[in-house]
Amino acid sequence: MSQYMVLVYQQEVDPAEQAEREREMPLFVELHRSLREAGLLVGVQRLHSTETATSIRVRGGETEITDGPFAVTKEVLAGYYILECGDLDEALKQAARIPAARWGTVEVRPAMPADEWLNVAREAGADLPDEAVNDLA
Repeated sequence: MSQYMVLVYQQEVDPAEQAEREREMPLFVELHRSLREAGLLVGVQRLHSTETATSIRVRGGETEITDGPFAVTKEVLAGYYILECGDLDEALKQAARIPAARWGTVEVRPAMPADEWLNVAREAGADLPDEAVNDLA
């Protein structure tokens, strides 16, 4: 089984439209229940609005800290799921069930396990001991 990060993007909306979306919560509850029962759900979190975000960039050795998200876009990252699925097709099938896909965008991306991350770094020339995999996990 592989893990997939399922990122949920949506536009931040006015309070009335947000209240309409909140009424969809029973659909999310049912989705989460069924994903847990199927043994697919590793984790899920909803994020606070971008007003609470802080972005950090390091450029030329200088750290810049700014309020808000890095990108200027109409859709913002609203939450994520980590699913453990047999393959990408299964992950896409499950992601299509997320109610927010009807008003936003759901991105599915394979997660890189720590050992693969370590191997990629080694192939690029990083000198890392085998036990470094424990520090990445």
